This record gives sequence, structure tokens and C-alpha cells, in this order.
Amino acid sequence: MDNKQIYKKTLGFSLRRLLWDVISLVLFLALCTLGFMLGEKLIKNSVIGLVIGAIIGLAAVILISRFVSYMLKAGQIAMMTRGVTEGELPDNVIAEGKKVVKERFLTVAAYFAVTNVIKGIFNQIGRGITKVGESIGGDTGGAIGGAVSSVMQTIVNYLCDCCLGWVFYRKDVKAAKATCEGAVLFFKHGKTFAKNMGRVFGMGLASLLLIGGVFTGVFYAILHAIGDLPLYTDVAAFFAENESKLARILSNPATLPIAFSILGGVIVWSILHSVFIRPFVLTGVLRNYLESGMNDIPSEASFAMLDSKSDKFRKLHQEM
Repeated sequence: MDNKQIYKKTLGFSLRRLLWDVISLVLFLALCTLGFMLGEKLIKNSVIGLVIGAIIGLAAVILISRFVSYMLKAGQIAMMTRGVTEGELPDNVIAEGKKVVKERFLTVAAYFAVTNVIKGIFNQIGRGITKVGESIGGDTGGAIGGAVSSVMQTIVNYLCDCCLGWVFYRKDVKAAKATCEGAVLFFKHGKTFAKNMGRVFGMGLASLLLIGGVFTGVFYAILHAIGDLPLYTDVAAFFAENESKLARILSNPATLPIAFSILGGVIVWSILHSVFIRPFVLTGVLRNYLESGMNDIPSEASFAMLDSKSDKFRKLHQEM
């Protein structure tokens, strides 16, 4: 199967996650509104009611995220992995993806234990790069190291997803060992790492310019047609006392339609990118990653490369 075929077959996971995200948002807003109304009616304090409603709503959203969204995300990665490594996918990929996740991670806690370790390893390595830059070049080196670290943070989620894919691929070994192998892969194969970075940032920038640009134009046309709004004056007055560059832009009512249009365009882009573009990018990144690992599975000796760079990795290595 090529990347496009795998993307189409597994897109249902992303669409279902979007649906649950919308349900979570509606539920949160509904509970906040209910708390506001009950607070006003029962204790004559709508603010306290709103806070209580928000707390209950947040708890509900966390539960949905933990027990529903995790299954859909992990199931999608599992099916992408199978499509790349086996060249075919079942007709009902949603049901099969959930089945594979339950078989690999017997409990929700086991899944989050692995994903938290993966994130911890890559985040710790990113912070290490910043410290190295500071030690070599002082403030300048620190700035360079910080920039590199920021770039790494941008792709941490992709690294985590690919590492999780490797855990699904290596189904015959313990999850801890597969996690160690997966973490090593991205740093062992430099060309693959660079290729994946190019794919992530290149397609991300292209989608931002295209999707974000189109919707920025749409929102600006709408705001221009509406004309001046009282909101512009209120926002401008709020930022009038601040002397930062951003505040100077926001304190000018004439530039606020542009600022609001850009903000709206970025918000819409972030939603559409995560649902439709990111899964396609991840499919290609995952293929590069898995194929490099399948041809050269990390050995015990190669783990030493990260033992000295991450305490979390070393601890997991010792426990496996």
C-alpha cells in the first residue's frame, strides 16, 4: 500500500477524534452554562456556579480524552504501522485498530506509561541540546541551542507517534524494550531523521500558507463587509497602555480586522491541519522510520547511545 491508500483507509480515526473533540467542547460549555444558571438561582452567586460547572466540565473532557481519544489515536497509528509493514489493511480498520490497542496495552495505564516515557525521553534530549549550546557559546550558544531545541519540540509529537508505531510493530517483544528500540531509531539514522524533519516542516508550512491564507482572506472579507464593531474600540483601549509591538498593533482599531482575520485563519488551519493534513504527513514519516528500523533493528549495544543522554531512557533500559 502506498501512503495515499493508507491515509484514506485510516482517516476515519481522525474524523471520529474530531467528532469527540466537538462533543467535549459542547459538553464543557453546557456544564459551564448550567453551573452559571444554577449558581445564580440557588446561591445567588453565578461566578461560583460557573467555576463549579467548569471544573465538572473539565473533568468530563479529561475522561473522554483519556478513554476515547487515546483509543482512536493509538488505533490509527497501529493501522498505519500495519499498512506500511504488511502492505494491507482490513476492511473494518476502526474495529481492528481498537482490537490491536487492547491486545498490546491491556490497560489504559499501560498505554500512558509508555507514551509518557517516550515524551519524557525526547523532551529531556531537547533540553540537553540547549544546555550544550550554553556551555559552548554562552548566551549566543544558548540561543542557538534553544532554537534547535524548539525545532525538536515541534516534531516531538511525530517522534512519539512513530515510536509508538514501532511498539506496535515489535509485538513479540516487551513494550519497554520496543520503546527503547524506537527511541534509538530516530537518532541512529540521521538521514531518515533529516528526511522526516523536511517532510514535517515543509508540508506544515505549505498547509499554513494555503489553508491559513484562504481563511484569513475569508474572515477579512466578512469583517470588512460588517464594518466597524464596538469590540474594536474596547480591545484597542485595553492594549493602549502596553508598549510592546503586538500591543501597538492591537491598540489601533484600523488594524484589528486584519489581526482578527489572521487569528481566525490560524485557528481554522490548526483544526483542519490536525484532522486532514497531519495524518498524511505522519504516514510518510512513519514509513521512513519503520523501513529504516526494519532493515536495522537496534541492538543492545546501540542503546548506550541514549543511556548517557536521557535518565528516563536509561531507567527504562535497566528495567526491561
